[in-house]
Formats: sequence, structure tokens, C-alpha cells
Amino acid sequence: MKRQWLLLLAGLPALAQQSPVTLADLERMALAASPSLEQRGAEVRAAAGRAKQAGLYPNPVLGTNGEHVAAGPDLRGGTIGGFFEQRVVTAGKLGLSRKSAEQMRLAAEHMQETSRLQVLTTIRRLYYQALGEQRLISVRKEMADVAERTARTSRELANLGRADRPDVLAAEVEAQKAQLAVTLAQNALDRTWREISAVVGQPGLRPSLLEGDIETIPAIDAQAELEKIFDVSPQVRAAENLKASADFQLRRARAENIPDIMVRGGVRNNRELVRPGVPVGLEGIFDIGVQVPLFHRNQGAVAAAAAEVDRSRLEGSRQKQMLARRFADVYQDYRNAADSATRYRGSMIPAARQAYEMYAANFSDMAAPYERVLLTQRNLFQLEEEYSRTLLAAWRSAVEIQGLLAGEE
Repeated sequence: MKRQWLLLLAGLPALAQQSPVTLADLERMALAASPSLEQRGAEVRAAAGRAKQAGLYPNPVLGTNGEHVAAGPDLRGGTIGGFFEQRVVTAGKLGLSRKSAEQMRLAAEHMQETSRLQVLTTIRRLYYQALGEQRLISVRKEMADVAERTARTSRELANLGRADRPDVLAAEVEAQKAQLAVTLAQNALDRTWREISAVVGQPGLRPSLLEGDIETIPAIDAQAELEKIFDVSPQVRAAENLKASADFQLRRARAENIPDIMVRGGVRNNRELVRPGVPVGLEGIFDIGVQVPLFHRNQGAVAAAAAEVDRSRLEGSRQKQMLARRFADVYQDYRNAADSATRYRGSMIPAARQAYEMYAANFSDMAAPYERVLLTQRNLFQLEEEYSRTLLAAWRSAVEIQGLLAGEE
């Protein structure tokens, strides 16, 4: 039977006056307070700037020059003028550089999404940890009440001369142990909330009731979930972008062998006399040149770029292998916990509770020894504790499976 652990007023009196907190509330605060997301955002902007710069044409050179600048009856100060110089980029090099940088920008965006998922996984893990501990406090509170009733019954029977003093002492010790268990569970919940406050960036955040149903374990289909991870994992998609960038870089390295054209032209005033009293005057100049691939043809850079293509291609396969291995381990933990929770809830705990209640009633009528009551009580407590831990383990595994979308942390 589903139980909503929304208002655990009996088990959590200190939190009774506060509004319940949802997972969405914590996720929103965690994302807003994450410095890693801000860093990733800056990296995306930097990658966008590099992509823009990579496709821009080189700036021209403007200058002045002079030749034969000397005094004399014929030179008369020589030739003074200005020039314009431009490098003409060939073979589509700028386009290839821009496309490579654009793939790097896309990879940076996927890495930003990876960081976002990692933040969400962290806060979800803490949320279900706190939700499980919240339930455990309620369970231990209930068990402490059971132990106290047993101790009270023992004292009443002892007053009537129908129970021995050792039985009373044993029952009181069990009641104290149950109360101590409540205190320890509350301490554990406080610790988890301190972690939550650190993640959401609010050191003064006080423990609050959590809204949620930890007993409804999500159903996960192994094959469908693994295929989803492969399809939408930003880590895998980033690897694909890096592979595409490496492909463009290889093409760019090969294109480097085709030289750019250097063009230079200008106008100058030549004051040298061509005949008495008549200077040369204005004249045009131009230079056109290319860098001759005489000593190398960029073969080293081509080899390095080809190796990077191979490495980036294998990175995608490595990511998928890593995800598949981690999924196998986590999914086994999930299935074990989910199957155990079903068994605890469906048959073991109801049977243990019935056995305890029967022996407790018989003990009150002096039809059963206290040892039987103690044995069945401890068994019930143990099963309830194990059930709570199993629920938490199932949700922790489910959250970790979702977190596999973020790849390696």
C-alpha cells in the first residue's frame, strides 16, 4: 500500500510547522547556486568567440615606403608612396577552421549540459537520502512506541506478580534502544540537510519536511534505458562533436599545403628627374607572391591531425563502453533493491507484525513467555529497518541510472 510521507508530524515534530519542500524546489536552488554551471557557461561563450574569430578574414596592411631617399640634383628626395597588402586565403582554410571551432562550441554546450545533469544528480541523491531518513525517523518512532508499550505491559504484569524483574529490565532496555535509534536517525537527517544546504548554496537552510513518495519505486526497463543513455547522453554527443572537429582539422592541415597568395599594391611619387626639369611623377607598384612548399608539405601536422581523428573516434566508443559497464552494476543494485522491497512490503513485514501482535497479546494474558515477544519484536524492527534501507537503495540506484546521462564525473 502506498504511503505518502508528506506530513510526518508524529515522527518529525520539529518540522511540523514548515511548508513541505519538493524535489523541484531543491533542483531549482541547486542549479542557481552552482559555480560549475557558471564556469561551463563561460567556456561556451569562449568557444563561441573562438568560432567567430576562426572564420574572419585576416586584416590588410597599410603602410608607406620610400626608396632612394637622398638629396641630389637628380634624386631630389627619392620615391615616397603608400601601399596596401592583403593575404588571400585559399583552399577554403577559413571555412574549415570555422567549422572545426563551431564543433568545439557545440561540444562545450554538451559539457555544460553534463555539468547540469551532475548537479541534478547530486541534489536528487541527497533528496532521496533525506526522504528515506525522514521515513526512517517515522518508522523508528513507531517502533519506539511499540517497545514502550511492551515495557509498560511488563511493568504492569510485574506489579501484579505475573512477570519477573529481569523481563521488566529487558523490556525497558529495548525501549531505550528504540528511543536512541530515533535520535540517531534524526542526527543522520540533520547531516544530510547540511549537505543539501551546501549544494543549494544556502548555509542557513534549516531542515524541512520533504514532499514525496519513497515507497513507489520507478519501473526501469534495462534495454530501453541503456539505449536512451546512448542516444541522449551529452558526454557521448560531445565526443561526436570532438570527432567532427578533428575531421575538419585534418582537412585544414591538408589544405595548408596549398599556399595563400600575398598581394601588395600601391602608388608613389617618384621625384627623380627623367630629364632636366621633368620628374617621373606618380607611378604604381604591385607584388604578388606565394610561399613555396619546398622544405615541407605540412606532413607532420597532417599526421598529427589524422592521429587525433582516430583518438576522437575511439573516445565515443570508450564512453559507451564505460556507460554500459556502469549501467550493468547499477541496474543490478536497482533490481535487487526493488525485488527486496516488494517482498518486504508484500509478505515479510505483514507476517512479522502479525506474529508480534499475537505474542504480545498472549504475553498480556500470560499465555506466552516474554522471550517470544522480544524475539518477534526485534524481528519486526529489523525488517522495517531493512525495508527503509532497501527503499533508499532502490531510489539511489534509480537516480544514479539517470545520472549516467552525465557520463564520467
